[in-house]
Amino acid sequence: MKKLLIVILLAILPILSFAKGPDCDSWPMNVSESWLQREGIVDIKNLDESKTKSTLLASEKKAKGLYTQIYHFIFYDEKGNSYEIITKNDASYEECSMTAADVYLISKSFINKRVNK
Repeated sequence: MKKLLIVILLAILPILSFAKGPDCDSWPMNVSESWLQREGIVDIKNLDESKTKSTLLASEKKAKGLYTQIYHFIFYDEKGNSYEIITKNDASYEECSMTAADVYLISKSFINKRVNK
């Protein structure tokens, strides 16, 4: 019985020890979309938001309830082209936009459709 209890505790404790932080992907996502348009890479109206992928890569707790968060976004336009972005910003449970979001374009892929005659 003691061994079973120890196994259960060892399985649960790592889950409890991670401080995920606030769920704040909307702020850096909106900043990323605006940045893509401002840089002339893609018009926001051409992005297919239903296909957008968002992944929290890291969340580090700082002083006074602030978290530095790193997100990875993949945006797709209506033609199937993709744009991969990494963002970094500070967030809290009260406010997702505690600092400006740094935006880094890491990849853009274009589908080259050929028309055969």
